[in-house]
Amino acid sequence: MTSLHFQTSMDRTNRMLNRMKRGMTVTGALLIVACDSPTVPQFNNTTQEAAAGDPSSLQLLATGLLAQNRGSVQGRISAFGRLGREYFVYTPTEGRNTTHFLSGPGPLDPSGFAAASFAPYFNLRDVFAFLKVVEGAPLTATQKDAARGFAKTINAQELVSVISALDTIGAIVETKENPKDLAPFVSRDSVYRHITGLLDEAKANLDAAGATPFPFTLHAGYAGFNTPATYATFNRAIAAQAYVYHGSLGCGSACYAKALTALSQSFINPTGPLRAGPFHPFSTASGDTQNGFFFSTASDGVAHPSIQTDAQLRADGSRDLRLIAKTDTATPLKAATPAGAGISTAVRFKLYADRSAPIPIITNEELILLRSEARWFTGDKLGAITDLNIVRQTSGGLPPSTLTVASSDAEYITALLYERRYSLLFEGRRWIDHRRFGRLSSLPLDVPTHFVAKVQPIPQGECLIRVNETTPALRGPGCP
Repeated sequence: MTSLHFQTSMDRTNRMLNRMKRGMTVTGALLIVACDSPTVPQFNNTTQEAAAGDPSSLQLLATGLLAQNRGSVQGRISAFGRLGREYFVYTPTEGRNTTHFLSGPGPLDPSGFAAASFAPYFNLRDVFAFLKVVEGAPLTATQKDAARGFAKTINAQELVSVISALDTIGAIVETKENPKDLAPFVSRDSVYRHITGLLDEAKANLDAAGATPFPFTLHAGYAGFNTPATYATFNRAIAAQAYVYHGSLGCGSACYAKALTALSQSFINPTGPLRAGPFHPFSTASGDTQNGFFFSTASDGVAHPSIQTDAQLRADGSRDLRLIAKTDTATPLKAATPAGAGISTAVRFKLYADRSAPIPIITNEELILLRSEARWFTGDKLGAITDLNIVRQTSGGLPPSTLTVASSDAEYITALLYERRYSLLFEGRRWIDHRRFGRLSSLPLDVPTHFVAKVQPIPQGECLIRVNETTPALRGPGCP
């Protein structure tokens, strides 16, 4: 038996390529094959074929990495939204969508719905295979650097998702040559150091590629970020996010200073469109993935009512523009299942108008808020307040913050959490933010049986694979 996250990449890649051959995986915006070759791919021998120089195979492998990177985003937002008291899934026939995330006394059940998703590890295995293909492929040195920078950035993105779920549990960062060999869990601090180191390696690769284009085409969500030079600004955005998270978790000013350097090399633009940035595309094309968060008054997905009541007022008495733009009140009221497991709400998210609406990966708005945080905790409090007000006034339509350079760190964090809550509403950030600042206890408990989980557990299936290991790091922290 192999570990869940170390399934052989070739089996998964071949299945993915066969689905693509039948037109069942990624179509439309996501599947863009840059190939005029008449060669018919050998779908049962993709790695050897790509190494032999078939250009369509490398394209399909790159497209597969992007497809899998998109594949877990909705599940992550849904899970983190529930844990952070933003989003509920009140399914009439499946009460575990509520109880498994909210009901105490805790911890969460590793065999239940709220266990951490290890889907990103499938993509890490495929990144490993992709990089091996690149090494053996008939590409120029600069093309190989471009491909390496692309894949390593995706690898780091996936690890940010994993450590955001597991936090103090730590995570696995190593991909073994033999997929049957288990790799150890390492500490949260080590994970963040690995992530930022990997992103720095990727940036060096992208810089080395120079003006050489990628030897494959990225999907439409990376418009404006689809050359090594422009993709590097996206890489720096992810690095800034990781450095800021790590900074708030003990690394302190050293990581915040590195975040500021990364931000200066990113696509941050305080005078530009706040929602600018790369995104995951979705579509209703046959076989493609649809956006399941589209607005519907009949949807089982609803918002916590405090999102409306906590929104601050504008000068004219109306509420925060971000609330108005992102939520709606619809009838009928949606009640928790089973009865009494949660609170009724008529508030729903309307960020996504239809099933083809894109989901952002990281936005200019988030980068400005990351810079605000990094500035505050490196001593530039005036700059931090300026950044906070750019977002607050432009995106929220609110009066300037009452913060001053004499405000305490606690007062600043309260103000920052408010802006991040409404600017990044339903993007899976609130639970992470409250945890990293030690404020999980401020999240609402709507019924007496509720609790706020600090981490998602390692899935039971992963623990069972490791049950006979005697080394704690191989056995898995928290595994029985």
